[in-house]
Amino acid sequence: MDIEDIRTFVEVADTGGISAAARRLGVSKSIVSRRLLRLEAALGAQLVARTTRGAALTDAGVTFRDHAAKVSAEIDLAREAVFPAGELRGRLRVAVPLTFGPTHFAPVIAEMARRHPSLHIHASYSDRFVDLITEGFDCAIRVGYLQDSNLIARRVGPIYGRLVASPDYIKAHGAPERLEEIATHEAVMQGTETWQLMDGDKIVSVQPQGRFKADNATALAAAAAAGLGIAWLPDCITYDYVSSGALVPIMTRYPPPPAGAYVIRPPGQHPARKIRVLTDMLIEHFERNPQLWGLDRRDA
Repeated sequence: MDIEDIRTFVEVADTGGISAAARRLGVSKSIVSRRLLRLEAALGAQLVARTTRGAALTDAGVTFRDHAAKVSAEIDLAREAVFPAGELRGRLRVAVPLTFGPTHFAPVIAEMARRHPSLHIHASYSDRFVDLITEGFDCAIRVGYLQDSNLIARRVGPIYGRLVASPDYIKAHGAPERLEEIATHEAVMQGTETWQLMDGDKIVSVQPQGRFKADNATALAAAAAAGLGIAWLPDCITYDYVSSGALVPIMTRYPPPPAGAYVIRPPGQHPARKIRVLTDMLIEHFERNPQLWGLDRRDA
């Protein structure tokens, strides 16, 4: 059995379809199909039942999947043991948020590509939520508060934020002073969401309301500066607005708890070295450049 055929089967099993596996592997659907057929012929058993909705594992496929994943992981470990500091090869698909991606993450990804000329990097920039497994990504960089999931996360840096509003909005509507007053104000926000704020050592959740929504923090900052409502935004987004007086910090007695920037990957026994390298580079980059998150100016 060919190791690439085994890897391909694992991708089909984990992504739930030939098309998704092809995107993840960076090959055509016909190549994925040929590899599956070759593996099934070598085993003498059907592993995948093709359906109109994708691909479903047969009983033999379910049994073989765990063994195949262990074989693939062991091969990766063996290669890393032989070449622990060797050049990265293959392909890395990474989902990156559009809000911070071009300014905060793109330079690190570009430097990784420069250091490893045999590595093919496909970066997708979007603020929408990406399903790593279904859409065939090796990892994602996410910003904010992580929700419970079966994905594995590594934090690469902290993110601090605050509530802000424009002077015009405060003049027309006042500024909330108590937690329960937030629900009575217009808010600009990403969607139907909950804001978490610190009341001493206790985290309190509040439900903002508003008619202006956007999935991009830069757009929300512009809307808040235009007087459309109060906003919860990271300091690195609002710093220039606050410095110029276009936005004013409010509810300073109730700061949001620190959020974070994370590298997220699907569950597995051993992370690929290319993901570990990207994670380490991001951690080093933000430790050396605290100004990227505004941490050097937070108390200014």
